[in-house]
Amino acid sequence: MDFDLAPEHELIRRTVREFAEGEIAPVAEQLDRTKSFPYEIVRKLGQLNLMGIPFPQEYGGGGGDTLAYALAVEELTRVDSSVAITLCAHTSLGTQPVYLFGSPQQKQAWLPRLCSGERLGAFGLTEPEAGSDAGNTRTRARLEDGEWVVNGAKQFITNAGTEISGIVCITAEPYRKMGWNASDTRPLTFSDCRVPEGNLLGPRGAGFRQFLHILDIGRIGVAAMGVGLAQGALEQALSYAKQRIAFGQRISKFQAIQSKLADMATEIEAARLLVYKAAREKDADRNFTLTAAQAKLKTGRLAVRCAEEAVQIHGGYGFIEEYPVCRFYRDAKILTIGEGTDEVQQLVIARALGA
Repeated sequence: MDFDLAPEHELIRRTVREFAEGEIAPVAEQLDRTKSFPYEIVRKLGQLNLMGIPFPQEYGGGGGDTLAYALAVEELTRVDSSVAITLCAHTSLGTQPVYLFGSPQQKQAWLPRLCSGERLGAFGLTEPEAGSDAGNTRTRARLEDGEWVVNGAKQFITNAGTEISGIVCITAEPYRKMGWNASDTRPLTFSDCRVPEGNLLGPRGAGFRQFLHILDIGRIGVAAMGVGLAQGALEQALSYAKQRIAFGQRISKFQAIQSKLADMATEIEAARLLVYKAAREKDADRNFTLTAAQAKLKTGRLAVRCAEEAVQIHGGYGFIEEYPVCRFYRDAKILTIGEGTDEVQQLVIARALGA
């Protein structure tokens, strides 16, 4: 059992970390404050071949594996969740269905543009009455004269309305959100929306099974986000604690602060290994449903806890927007909701255990 990363994985970790610290960190607070979508950053991610990491090079992808993808997501989230979820939703949810279920013609038409970052992908599952209850989907499509006529509504769809969104349409304004302010999240409304019959992904009637598989894949990405956010929160807290003076010494010397930092670091390391295990199971073509759900459940809760502890260590400054931990705190909570709530993860885990 080898816990060391291979050289190619270390390279992508280092590459993404340098990019995140050099290109994203300096503008993250401004993007969050102005709620601006990071078009320039997405363009640069595409130039670095990071918008299609786990897809074959023949389609313009990076030819990497799921672990490489998880490492990239982790490093991005360590600095900014909005950029990370943009890449994560695009890759796991928007591009994967085309790669896994698309026809050769559909792959040739879409994957090169998606993998390059020229176009963003989105995944429209959640509806006003169907989120955790995914089987309660109400949007309907009927085949009429060689076209699918779609009627219904979706909500909370990431990447649905940017200028480079490629495989969704948008009919409404963005939401006001607690976090992920620099990412794009919108509702979609379909009123007799006509789609060519040839745009159907995979065999007719297989959509429910397909999107459950896509959600399993997506959970690995979101779990990597949880680890990345927790790691970023720890680093911010440690840095502040080593500088802040109280009662004549740095607060990092106080046992109460040291206990918080020690617990955060230990839990992060354990959670990170669980995420990497899920990624390796997928890459080995093994059933990864259980591990992905466990990783997602663990890391979402950990991200919330670490962000809260980081704010607490910062004291009053943790409540000030100029400090990254304030943004981390707002961004963390959605990780216990998106890609399946904690309660859904518990249900998936229990069923996988045979309960």
